[in-house]
Amino acid sequence: MPTLAKQVKHPYITIDKRIRGGEPVISGTGIRVLDIAVRYEIMGISPDDILIAFPHLNLSQVHDAISYYYEHKNEIDREWKTEVKETVALRKKHTSLLEKKIGKIKDIHR
Repeated sequence: MPTLAKQVKHPYITIDKRIRGGEPVISGTGIRVLDIAVRYEIMGISPDDILIAFPHLNLSQVHDAISYYYEHKNEIDREWKTEVKETVALRKKHTSLLEKKIGKIKDIHR
């Protein structure tokens, strides 16, 4: 007998072309799911500590963002990698004001 996959709803996630260009965000905020996912997955910050960075959120919103991230991991990771590449390209074209004042800054991302 086939098993039906349960569709998971995300009550705290909104996708609207007028907000952040249609990126998934926590409803009522401009905080992208990507912003939460990077802190949780890449930086290793706990959901409780994410609340310190975003005190206007609640734990349910953070957990829903993490859940949404894992359901759409490939797509969101691809978007994050694209943003990183765009940032690197912009850095090559434009020297920051701080670097102009104090000199080249060590790249901690390599």
